[in-house]
Amino acid sequence: MAIGVQITFDARDPARLAEFWALALGYVVQPPPPGFDDWPSFLVTIGIPEEQHDRASALVDPDGAGPRLFFQKVPEDKTAKNRVHLDVNVGAGAEDRKAAAAAHRATLERAGATFLREVDEPAGWCLVMRDPEGNEFCLQ
Repeated sequence: MAIGVQITFDARDPARLAEFWALALGYVVQPPPPGFDDWPSFLVTIGIPEEQHDRASALVDPDGAGPRLFFQKVPEDKTAKNRVHLDVNVGAGAEDRKAAAAAHRATLERAGATFLREVDEPAGWCLVMRDPEGNEFCLQ
């Protein structure tokens, strides 16, 4: 039996957070179903009122290898430390993985991320970051 996985984020602004994570991971916003040019056209067809079109957004790996990311609108802000976080491995295969991570850090900071700290321990190295809504993640 094949089991798929989707990672779901609560968000104040699902579209903005999806755009950030698309940049962070090299993902793309999930295209609308066949026969529709855009999501609003599809949502109207299935009876979702226009004022609710901002309730969700989703990303997919263009190579089809990684999990789908789903962003759902919630009214409250993030209030506690994540119990689960993503490790974004941008340095894999790079000649200088720390330089690759530093370059991606700069890109993500321009998109609204915040750098928290560098971790350099015998168990591993990473840059600890927060996305625009405060969710922690690591760049390696």
